[in-house]
Amino acid sequence: MSATDATSSRQARIVLIITVVASALLVIDITIVSVALPEIQSDLGGSLAALQWIIIGYTVTFGAFQQAAGSLSDRLGRRSMFMGGIALFTLSSLACGIAPNAITLDAARCVQGVGAAFVLANAMPLIAQVYDGQARNMAIAVWGTTLGACGAVAPVIGGLLVDLTEWRYLFLINVPIGAVALFLCRSRLPADPPRSSLAGIDWTGAGLLVLTLGLVNFALTRGEDQGWGSATTLVQLGVSAVLLTGFLILERRVPSPTLDLALFKVPTFVAAALIAFFSRFATIGGSVYYILYFQSARGLSPLQTGLMMMAIFAPQLGMGLVAGKLQAKYSPSHIIGAGFGILAIGGLAMSWSFDLDQAIWAALPGLLLWGVGGGLAGSPSMSLAVNVVPKERAGMASGAVNSLFMFGAGIGAAVFGVLFRSRIEDRAGHDLRTGSADHDAAVSAAAQGDISRALERVPGELAAQARRTLESAIADGASFVMMWAALVCIGTAGVALTLVRKKDLLNGAPEPAEKEGEAAPEPA
Repeated sequence: MSATDATSSRQARIVLIITVVASALLVIDITIVSVALPEIQSDLGGSLAALQWIIIGYTVTFGAFQQAAGSLSDRLGRRSMFMGGIALFTLSSLACGIAPNAITLDAARCVQGVGAAFVLANAMPLIAQVYDGQARNMAIAVWGTTLGACGAVAPVIGGLLVDLTEWRYLFLINVPIGAVALFLCRSRLPADPPRSSLAGIDWTGAGLLVLTLGLVNFALTRGEDQGWGSATTLVQLGVSAVLLTGFLILERRVPSPTLDLALFKVPTFVAAALIAFFSRFATIGGSVYYILYFQSARGLSPLQTGLMMMAIFAPQLGMGLVAGKLQAKYSPSHIIGAGFGILAIGGLAMSWSFDLDQAIWAALPGLLLWGVGGGLAGSPSMSLAVNVVPKERAGMASGAVNSLFMFGAGIGAAVFGVLFRSRIEDRAGHDLRTGSADHDAAVSAAAQGDISRALERVPGELAAQARRTLESAIADGASFVMMWAALVCIGTAGVALTLVRKKDLLNGAPEPAEKEGEAAPEPA
């Protein structure tokens, strides 16, 4: 390796480290706050709605700005946009940490979500800018695997910080880390090319898309509380549809669109979009309900549930790196298809094991397979979108996929929630004995996994029988959800095997093996 190559390799590793650290901060912040909500309410007061907005505000703005942030980085420069996102995230974290009341905290969390969107939307394009070929696949595998690990341990970190200090340090800890990240970005990230004219930027399209994604994310987040069939939710979704229609019409007419619709003529990009959506639909949407099974039907504590989840996270982390290496030899369609096939088997195994008559350990094989399949499919799925576009359009592709990740998770949780509730109503509706006025309230509480609240509606002499009925109903509901999650995974495997084409890959395609001086046939 020449001195120039060594310097370039070292520079690329520094970029990877910076993007991993910065991205890890914002992923942790999605869930780390949830464990501290009681302490925050005790300190700041505020209504239940204000408390909910600590989570909702971050999630909505984080999802809303993904596509706009990615597309703008293609025009304005990845380094400057990435650093701007870190600066905004760091300053808003400081505002969260010193917030004097709940309203100020809610507003700061919304701004924090915007900063997080600009960081995440530029992370993968920055990696794509300094890595090529198989090295890019491995770098994205390391990045994605690390983020998965951070998301998994975030509630544990939050619990430790709250126990050892106070809730404000959940946010204040971001400030020194963000400052160091900014310094490293300024000194280590490659300089942006000369900025193109601001006049040609699709500001109207970007604004329309932010409004559309923000309103849809809000409707998905609040849909269960508002009622999925309520006038409020339907109006929110209807306005979102109108805004989306306007956005699509505009994108066909502007010379430099926020989202180039011509990308959807490339089958592999369509596959990347569908895989991004349905992977989160099944995995994140389903996770809510198998956690409810362990905690509400089986009575495990959050710590015990977390230890059970290690059966998913440990193989997922290892297989993520394995998948990165496999991309050197095998078509991504085969790796992704195999991953979702294993996910489907794991989902069916969990569905079978979620039964109170089974030992709780019967769930372990399904959890392990779920982790193996998720790790195997995850890394190549993440790199697929940026590998079918030129480097200068990686931001647009990354933003599209990241937006669909958020959509898939929200819609999956919503759809599975409807299935879960209907199953509980079928099982508990006839068997649960309560006063007539309290029956629906008890079933509704059980559908949210809150058996204690449900039992408040049951006469004392019937509590033991009612508990068994509700636990059995929750187990049956979780089993039903995981069966449907497995079917979604089978469909997603089909998408990967039929739409992903090697000829669409501009980067990261498997290299043909050579034997005795002759090139072997490329994988199909």
